[in-house]
Amino acid sequence: MPLGQRRWYVERAEAFVAAVHPKRLVEISAAEITAFFPRYAREQQLNDWQFRQMLDALQLLLVDVAACPAAREVEWDYWRESGDTLAADHPTVAAALSPEQAVDAHPIYAKAAEHRPLLKQLARTLRAQRYALRTEQTYVTWCHRFLSFCEKRSTEGSIDPTKLGKRDVERFLEHLAVDRNVAASTQNQALNALVYLFRQVLQQPLDDMAFGRAQRPARVPTVLSRDEVRALLAQLKDTPQLLARLLYGTGMRLMEGVRLRVGDVDFANRYIVVRNGKGDKDRVVPLPERLIEPLQAHLERVRALHREDLAAGAGAVYLPHALARKAPNAPREWIWQYCFPSSRLTTDPKGGVVRRHHLHEAGFQKALKAAGIAAGIAKRVNSHALRHSFATHLLEAGYDIRTVQELLGHKDVATTMIYTHVMNRPGVLPAKSPIDVI
Repeated sequence: MPLGQRRWYVERAEAFVAAVHPKRLVEISAAEITAFFPRYAREQQLNDWQFRQMLDALQLLLVDVAACPAAREVEWDYWRESGDTLAADHPTVAAALSPEQAVDAHPIYAKAAEHRPLLKQLARTLRAQRYALRTEQTYVTWCHRFLSFCEKRSTEGSIDPTKLGKRDVERFLEHLAVDRNVAASTQNQALNALVYLFRQVLQQPLDDMAFGRAQRPARVPTVLSRDEVRALLAQLKDTPQLLARLLYGTGMRLMEGVRLRVGDVDFANRYIVVRNGKGDKDRVVPLPERLIEPLQAHLERVRALHREDLAAGAGAVYLPHALARKAPNAPREWIWQYCFPSSRLTTDPKGGVVRRHHLHEAGFQKALKAAGIAAGIAKRVNSHALRHSFATHLLEAGYDIRTVQELLGHKDVATTMIYTHVMNRPGVLPAKSPIDVI
């Protein structure tokens, strides 16, 4: 360890010892350890690397020096990853920006001053037509890549977008398919973005293109067996385990889970309202009985953190513009808080508002992948696998496919039908290989 960092490690460790005094380190619980993280981060206004430094110091103290039993129950790697602040282009943060501000805030577009007006116009058109923010970001990115590609090929070193046409689009798509070897879905995504740009913004529809849509190969979803789900969950602890159980138990998508707000969990009626799902739709999913007590206990800890935030002059979360204008006090109300908050506060660089966003989904995904490896599961384990397993296990239990479609939030039942290809049908014998009968 560099000499200059040692005093900071000692200072972080001393702060923790003082916080749990008069308890001995071997007597503290995992909950007391993790409760210290967001509290200390708020008090000291730690940035990303300082937060990781604090975790390193406490892991060294509690695991390696004090041999605290509870410290081995803490998901240290998860806390390191999930404590990252949400980047300016993260959908939760970018949703608070106007289309023009979102383009200006992106570091890549800052270098493309010549194309920024067109990219802003594209983003504004998408926002006006209420496209999903992810779609807006994706389309703007692809159009920027297309313009940069055309600019590099231009002998003049600059281009006039209004003079570009379908031949330029075909060359770009050919470059993606042949030179970059992108997947069919990626190629179609780029084509969709450019078709939208030319039709809706440049007012030059791309007709009779020689380059059609790539055929997407059918993919069978990764489904875990019930035993594999049990083994996976057993490898997780604390918040990652609760979130994984919730995703498997409800079929929610990852971002639907991390953005879940307190007011959307109805313990009395045993259901969860999933807000702004894919296609900007709401739906209702059952709240699993087995998760009621652990989720209530988790929310009590979150509420204690929220009270501390309020006492420190913080306690706000992001809300959509319209709601924030109608109810200016709503961002600090308990019902609007995230069920899975970040361990760190974030200061809005534009308005100076201090908010606590939801945890960073990347940290959870890494924890889930590591748990799959530790459990010896030879499959691609991620949040999608939990959702696929939820759907498949319901169908195997005899639930109607329309019911599963509604729970998943699928627009078309054909999307849900993919799970019938991987389910074990009761009473139906699987095809027996001829090698097994010779």
